[in-house]
Amino acid sequence: MNIAIDISPLKTGHYLQHRVRGTGFYLQNLCKALEENYPENKYIYFKRGDKLKEKVDIFHYPYFEPFFLTLPLLQKNKTIITVHDLTPLVFPNHFKAGAKGVVKWWIQRRSLRAASAIITDSQSSKNDIVKYVDIEQTKIKVIYLAADPEFRILNSKEKLEQVREKYGLPQKFALYVGDATWNKNLPRLIKASLKINIPLVMVGKALIGKEIDCQNSWNKDLLTVQKMAEGNRNIFRLGFISKEDLIALYNAATVFAIPSLYEGFGLPVLEAMSCGCPVVTSKEGSLKEVAGEAAKYVDAHNTENIAEGISEVFNSFNLQKELSQKGLVQSKKFTWEKTALETNNLYKSVMNQ
Repeated sequence: MNIAIDISPLKTGHYLQHRVRGTGFYLQNLCKALEENYPENKYIYFKRGDKLKEKVDIFHYPYFEPFFLTLPLLQKNKTIITVHDLTPLVFPNHFKAGAKGVVKWWIQRRSLRAASAIITDSQSSKNDIVKYVDIEQTKIKVIYLAADPEFRILNSKEKLEQVREKYGLPQKFALYVGDATWNKNLPRLIKASLKINIPLVMVGKALIGKEIDCQNSWNKDLLTVQKMAEGNRNIFRLGFISKEDLIALYNAATVFAIPSLYEGFGLPVLEAMSCGCPVVTSKEGSLKEVAGEAAKYVDAHNTENIAEGISEVFNSFNLQKELSQKGLVQSKKFTWEKTALETNNLYKSVMNQ
């Protein structure tokens, strides 16, 4: 099969913001896994606006935004679209579309409905797609993601000490990795960590961003977080860091905390588990699907409960050990080989339609 895959999030324009987000990691790891496991296919990588000379059997658009035009208006070929989540549509009061966004969503929705098939990361996201796109369930395939295989337990105490020294971190700390949008619930996470006097290390490019559109309601929580963290010695905002340092941080952290109000998947949960880091999270969105029985669950809407959950794990070596062992087992259920297998099977199914 000749599969054309849109890699715009890794290469060009507005889409570049996805390179350091889940979409970029998905795209990089999916392409690598497909090439390694299914070399009999020809993979044609293109960017928006490119004119392809090769014969294409299937076009795969591996990213989607409801309020931006990420899909072609007209597509004569067989098309597969990956929709990671529809969070802005689920919570419209917190992710304002604006007049242009509403029009673009109408166009995007039309393109989605015309697709040969849709891939999504979780059953939770599939339910949202059925509801908001008004499309038959049989057209949507849930294919779980996985952590990069490089996320693993490190046996070098020297490496962990080096990363602590590099960023000036204490011996014990809670870790957060991700964006700073409303659904991440960061104001409550910060309040919870301050309440129990536990150092909180936060990793994510947006967290230290300087050029922020203060008029954009999507940035409300980001501005709040920056104000809460400014000058506080117990909050460490590291911004974007290398994969090598991130792996070391997951290994060095006492607990990984991500009490989100909603997630379409929650890749950092698997990354933490793969590194043996105990996880505290919520049951919102897809998180229960990903973490299974291997996490300490808290009420995302209750700061007191978040604080209690983090404190319980942070102060109990036995609970840390239990969650670490369960997390390692849980994370092994998700592999890029499996993701590639199910994606390739969908390619074959669409090809034979």
